[in-house]
Amino acid sequence: MQQTDASERTTIDLPAGRVHYRVSGPERGRPVVFVHGFLVDDTLWSDVPERLGAAGFRAYAPTWPLASHTEAMKEGADLSPRGVARVVASFLEALDLDDVVIVGNDTGGGIAQLLLDEDPNRVGGLVLTNCDAFEDFPPAPFDTLFRVARHPWLALLLLQTMRSTTLRHSSLAFGPMVRRRIEPGESRPWVRPYLTDAAVRRDVASFTRAWRPGLLTGSASWLGTFHKPVLLCWAPEDPTFEYALAKRLLATFPDATLVEFRDASTFVPMDEPGRLAEEIAAWAGRA
Repeated sequence: MQQTDASERTTIDLPAGRVHYRVSGPERGRPVVFVHGFLVDDTLWSDVPERLGAAGFRAYAPTWPLASHTEAMKEGADLSPRGVARVVASFLEALDLDDVVIVGNDTGGGIAQLLLDEDPNRVGGLVLTNCDAFEDFPPAPFDTLFRVARHPWLALLLLQTMRSTTLRHSSLAFGPMVRRRIEPGESRPWVRPYLTDAAVRRDVASFTRAWRPGLLTGSASWLGTFHKPVLLCWAPEDPTFEYALAKRLLATFPDATLVEFRDASTFVPMDEPGRLAEEIAAWAGRA
């Protein structure tokens, strides 16, 4: 994984619990906040935050409570999908960030869309890479994983297989989501917290028990009222999130631009970090 040391790792205490994040770039730079998906952490973004930091933005890459967080949230915290969207909103508020560019991938893209319905006041622009949208929240077969995760003992039994690098990187897990070769040390931290921490498993159960497949079905009603600029950075050949979703999002947002990433799969920032950073920087500089 390409990363630089031009970032600081730190934490912030929010009403729901402590969130770990890395930050780079000048303090007065326009803020960019990244929202990753389920069963990955901030490293999903490779060195995209650092590249944007070097370009003058203030880039924040938190690890959200979506199964790979190393410190559990407070017991009883609202970690429903909309609750996690409010955790993102509380992060923006706690750091007093305005005109924020939100960047979402996978489940994080769905959370970003829920944020626009919950509290869009601090959001100045949105970037969506391949992600959940409309009826796909998440697409099959990952909806089955969400259902299993409602029962921590069952999910723990299932995810024990992810201790094996071969199985983690197979077509049944992360394999189809990345075109380039994933190193074992990259994916191992994604599954370790769930396998080793009962409180993390509790957090995940809170999320999945509150999840319903139709949470984004009516999203056009609020996405269509978001008049800030939107950039869709989509891998058309992704087997998980089909290109038709990007085209529907393009038609739904009032001010959207679609850019194709033909050398990437679901995890666009892992496959093409340099180009993703360049596209965001150029677009955000105009937006």
